[in-house]
Amino acid sequence: MPIIGTAPDAVYHSLSKEEPLSFADIQLHPMLLKSLEAEGYTVATPVQAAAIPPAIAGRDVLATAHTGTGKTAAFLLPSLSRLAANRPPRPAGVPRILILTPTRELARQVLTATRKYGKFLHLNSVELVGGMPYRDQLRLLARPVDVVVATPGRLRDHMERGRLDVSAVEVLILDEADRMLDMGFLEEVEAIAAACGKDRQTLLFTATLDRRIAKLAERLLNDPVRVSIETATEAPTIEQRLHHADDLAHKRRLLHHFAASADVAKAIVFTATKRDADTLAQDLNQAGHAAGCLHGDMTQGERNRTLDQLRSSKIRLLVATDVAARGIDVRDISHVINFDLPRQPEDYIHRIGRTGRAGAQGIAISFAGPADRGMVTRIQQFTKATMDVHLVPGLEPRRPVLTTANRPNRPFANDRAAPGKTWDRSAKARPGQRPAAPRQDHGAARPARAKVASGGAGRG
Repeated sequence: MPIIGTAPDAVYHSLSKEEPLSFADIQLHPMLLKSLEAEGYTVATPVQAAAIPPAIAGRDVLATAHTGTGKTAAFLLPSLSRLAANRPPRPAGVPRILILTPTRELARQVLTATRKYGKFLHLNSVELVGGMPYRDQLRLLARPVDVVVATPGRLRDHMERGRLDVSAVEVLILDEADRMLDMGFLEEVEAIAAACGKDRQTLLFTATLDRRIAKLAERLLNDPVRVSIETATEAPTIEQRLHHADDLAHKRRLLHHFAASADVAKAIVFTATKRDADTLAQDLNQAGHAAGCLHGDMTQGERNRTLDQLRSSKIRLLVATDVAARGIDVRDISHVINFDLPRQPEDYIHRIGRTGRAGAQGIAISFAGPADRGMVTRIQQFTKATMDVHLVPGLEPRRPVLTTANRPNRPFANDRAAPGKTWDRSAKARPGQRPAAPRQDHGAARPARAKVASGGAGRG
């Protein structure tokens, strides 16, 4: 099943059909196997099992994989194995592996994974992102470098200043390519790829494969192996809940209800604007909840400190915008709360992927006002699943609750609602059938319906 414009003999891997694969059965460099063993990783996740062998063989790879599936190791392990097999002398500022990420937080996550998997290889890996002083980055580039992890804007800046030469890059990796395009980095990505050698290997990982990504893949990849997860738009370890709200004040009361719940161990609250993130975090702190905010107006140092506070549980509620939260790697997030619904259904998947990681259970709670019903419909159409409607006793909406269906794990496409509209099943129950009622929600978790394979190298 080749993508648009790829060679007809492109290989297609459907990960739901892949058999479990041990890392010992993959032709990785012995020092990488040693680091995996030290970390306790033995069995590859589906995306790793499908992507690593063709990448080791030198093929370009186009993979659709979400955060939490082990995608970081899927592109790092074969790339580092290639680098370890041949270590020629290198001049300063000429990397062999180049990894592009959309955000600083994701770049830091990938750099950490690079050093973890390559700790026995004695590699020199460098991070080039905005928010870091140029002086520090120039010092890092003044010596031989094996791996560069960068955001597109800062990397192109270094290239134009003549501080970095990517013409000898052997492996170009695009992580979360869809998000890079969403953030307006298409021109930078194409300029960087054009500056890399034509004989390079390219590994492109994306959460969604739309026409934009397909066209980018046509230009940058050569006869790629296509790796995809059939259920890529679903979050199998995440329970999705919907709360209807009358207005902003109602949403704030719901948020404080969940903030006070002992079941909400650690949560990320998504809001639409940077100003709202500041306001909500301040509001939660004044109510006695340990909360912090994360948005694009903060310096890199402030963002790092906030994330460290979240990881160490000094704060348990992080109020964030979409862009700032991209690439957050905090493993024990119990809840994601969509105070404001995202502008695009794809962003909903990225948001709720912050919880339910590494096979753990997670709960995604979304607040929807009267103007949000169209977006609820679009999200459910995109995910091919419905969000169960819940009620908090004492905080029920004054308006009638409209819902597409209160049926878990059933595609929204089967519902009889017209596009862009919702309907109330309780008002149109068939003869002899009890009307469906929204669930009462006290904040407690219930068992997840399904789990992804465990035991793989990371879930980044």
